[in-house]
Amino acid sequence: MRTDRRTFLTGLAALPLAMPALRRAHAATPIVAASLLGDDKPETLVWIHIRDRVERELPGRFAFNIVPNAALGGEKEVAEGIRLGSIQASLSTLSNLSTWVPGTQLFDLPFLFRDAAHLNTSLAGACGQELGEKLAKEGIAAPAFINYGARHLLARAPLPAPDDVKGKRIRVIQSPLHAQLWESFGAHPIALPITETYNALSTGHVDAMDLTKSAYAGFRLYEVVPHVTLTGHIHAAGAVIFSGSFWSGLDEEARNVLQKAAIEGASHFNALMAADEDASVQVAGEGGAVFHEVADRAAWEAPARKVWESFADRVGGMEHIEAAAAAECRS
Repeated sequence: MRTDRRTFLTGLAALPLAMPALRRAHAATPIVAASLLGDDKPETLVWIHIRDRVERELPGRFAFNIVPNAALGGEKEVAEGIRLGSIQASLSTLSNLSTWVPGTQLFDLPFLFRDAAHLNTSLAGACGQELGEKLAKEGIAAPAFINYGARHLLARAPLPAPDDVKGKRIRVIQSPLHAQLWESFGAHPIALPITETYNALSTGHVDAMDLTKSAYAGFRLYEVVPHVTLTGHIHAAGAVIFSGSFWSGLDEEARNVLQKAAIEGASHFNALMAADEDASVQVAGEGGAVFHEVADRAAWEAPARKVWESFADRVGGMEHIEAAAAAECRS
């Protein structure tokens, strides 16, 4: 087919109109988003939600590569990748980020928050802003915070009062704060990976442990520890995080769009987790689990305050802890 001069000039005149689309197609900025869990879990679904929100606002600007099932490493390795810039985005518990910002342990303090709404209010206000500034200094941008759910006590029999924990061997995560919490109740903490808890509980190596409802059902622990005492002693807070070098390299428009998508995504994640908890309670109940309300929360809170006092210097002092409890953090 021969192209005449008129056809050529017409095509040439239209080229400037096509250039923005071409530039967008070729200039897509890659975002590697790491998830520790599978495609159907909130930890992965949140990135699909964020990706779609960003694509609607800035079509073709970013190319998301969502990598599930911990293929890029565990939580610690992913956070290191975020800081180095080899991974651009992920979720992280605040406990995990305490390696670089010890002040994140503030949100792991037992009985600091009454419920999920209380935690969310604290993180959405000055507390979250202050924490975000500290994380930014360590190469981690945290435009939004999330709630993985509350931790409750699991055992073969109900543990309705603090004295019922005394003398028990209790599995804890590898954290001085968590170990000290159960020592304050007279229990004997034993640090074990989550993957070893089923066997440890079934053989009696440990008597009890604490965990979120979702993980309780996910690991089928109701088969060996059917009683759940709803202490809600720690709310597992987390963050939507981006690589600081990636974040600072964005123009204002792109950063604003990603920030809004992260905030909306965090709300979506919290809703997904709440629904997952409800479904987990049903699954566990059908498997024989029994859930027990705590009659005297104040009795549980009193020993736990020893942990507040012990960790006060690491998280900004007792005044800072009390301010976080009132959702009124201040620098």
